[in-house]
Amino acid sequence: MADTQIFEPDGRAIPFVDEGTHSGPAVVLIPGRGLNISYLGPLAHALTDEDFRIVRIGPRHPSSAADAAVSMHDLAQDVVDVMDHIGLGHAWVGGHAFGGSVARTVSLDHGSRVGGVLLLGVEGAEQTDELNADGAQIPEGARDVEVDAMQRAAQDATPDVEWSTLAPAVPVLVIQGTEDTLTPVANGERLQASAPDRVSVVAVEGGGHLFPVTHVGATSWPIEDYLDWD
Repeated sequence: MADTQIFEPDGRAIPFVDEGTHSGPAVVLIPGRGLNISYLGPLAHALTDEDFRIVRIGPRHPSSAADAAVSMHDLAQDVVDVMDHIGLGHAWVGGHAFGGSVARTVSLDHGSRVGGVLLLGVEGAEQTDELNADGAQIPEGARDVEVDAMQRAAQDATPDVEWSTLAPAVPVLVIQGTEDTLTPVANGERLQASAPDRVSVVAVEGGGHLFPVTHVGATSWPIEDYLDWD
């Protein structure tokens, strides 16, 4: 199991884990709001077992209050900065709920770096609340409460169109739990209806908001299948 590293450009302290083979498809995974990268570990491991390169990138920990005044574009830049740091030029970029909104921002701001967008649940107009969702299912140590306010403020500071729009010509894979009340099925269906030629949706039957934790196999196989890696 790869260790968590901290990349500190300009004192931002961005945690990340880079694991798996460098010869397989590369996927960046970004956690939900107020959560760290640890809870995405089982999903990452399932994919690395299939020869994927998985890079989990967590939320920055600013060195000062001024550094915490950020937008979604700043959080997207954090992702690209880590990609640069590890020499990853191009990848599928995805995330869980709020993490998926950051991924969409990456695709809009840095389109040449993104082969596709993976959304584990689709955020709608209302902000999600991962910290209080299915609390008993959040693995121990996965909460990162101190970044929650920064992430909320970043989304408030950024017009919806700048993180919810789909980048031109970029394929999107939506995986969503049928019992998810925070990022409900209807959100993914609306996104697919807006671009049916390039948005695919896969349902995880019985999955709640934390389906990437509770339904690891059902979450990983569509990624493996869609990226067509044997």
